Amino acid sequence: MHGVKLASICAACGVVSDTRVEHREGKATGVGGLGGAVVGGIVGHQIGSGSGNGLATVLGAVGGGLAGNAIEKRVKKVTVWSTTVTFKDGSTQTFEQTADPDLDEGDVVKMENGHPVKHAS
Repeated sequence: MHGVKLASICAACGVVSDTRVEHREGKATGVGGLGGAVVGGIVGHQIGSGSGNGLATVLGAVGGGLAGNAIEKRVKKVTVWSTTVTFKDGSTQTFEQTADPDLDEGDVVKMENGHPVKHAS
């Protein structure tokens, strides 16, 4: 931990023991799936209309809905910063934020509003 001794920090402080940045798929609202289902149903209907096959319309709608849902999740991708803090009592806790907390391994932190922030020594 970059030479910081836990015993030397304030009782409510901790030391950053790990930091990670992850890119995660966003949550789908259903809009992408609905739009994809409509477009897929239209395309499927046009493909199947020569034979009068309604199954092509249904398959097109289902496939379009699944594709639209997956596309919406990728478009709404989020970046998450995970910071693990080791506290004076030896316990650890990981905090996730959607903005860069500007913390590095070895930084001494205190808790503010439920998140670790650099502690002014």
